[in-house]
Amino acid sequence: MKKWLTLILSAALVLALAACGKSTDKSESTDSKTTKLVVGASTVPHAEILEQAKPILKKKGIDLEIKTFTDYILPNKALASKELDANYFQHIPYLNSQNKEFGYGFVNAGGIHIEPIGVYSKKYKNLKDLPTGAHLIMSNSVADHGRLLSLLEAQGLIKLKSGIDKTKAEIKDVVENPKKLVFDANYEAKLLPQIYKNGEGDAVLINSNYAIEAGLNPMKDAIALEDKNSPYVNVIAVRKGDENKPAIKTLVEVLHSKEIQDFIIKKYKGAVVPVSQ
Repeated sequence: MKKWLTLILSAALVLALAACGKSTDKSESTDSKTTKLVVGASTVPHAEILEQAKPILKKKGIDLEIKTFTDYILPNKALASKELDANYFQHIPYLNSQNKEFGYGFVNAGGIHIEPIGVYSKKYKNLKDLPTGAHLIMSNSVADHGRLLSLLEAQGLIKLKSGIDKTKAEIKDVVENPKKLVFDANYEAKLLPQIYKNGEGDAVLINSNYAIEAGLNPMKDAIALEDKNSPYVNVIAVRKGDENKPAIKTLVEVLHSKEIQDFIIKKYKGAVVPVSQ
């Protein structure tokens, strides 16, 4: 009798283990259909835009993990070390300059939006009101200098050397400066909103992502704003060869979708402009 009882219990245990095994297999099968994608992004607006894309990507079998950064250096280091599958924070001239400086070899998988850069001032309501010798505070990122100087040239304050690639222009390329503007490029970009709020300098040139994050409205608070036709498109950057991966292509397609572009327009009201390229 004991022998029969032992056999019955053993058989039951085998069946239970087999059932558990089938359940695990099913779980693994489900997991195998989901692709995890880790993307680094600036907090605003990049991470906010990715959050909107997250549920759409989920339906397409992509589990998006967003890692946020507050500077312009670490996201590329993390991409190079394969901590990230992609990053979304930088414009094309900056991407090119980082590739040249560090030999990253990253490529643009798709342009998503433009953040018009602006000039802010606590003292003046118009760029034309700036006095002779006005103190202009700007980012220490040389990759942004051409953009900032081009904005000032478009507003008639300076003139850059003819024949140069203006996306690569530097302060030394200013050939006409009738107001003798003083350029102070010794600050990290993320510090500029606070410098503006402190009333430092006569004007501060601020990247829109940092302006928005600090509670500023570029459309209302800037005394001058970059044209929407700016070449400084913010892109999804990946390691060379990864731009053709299905998950990366799907990410770009979703970010180009009408749903996401409508969100950008409604949320940022012109301070962030969607593109599809």
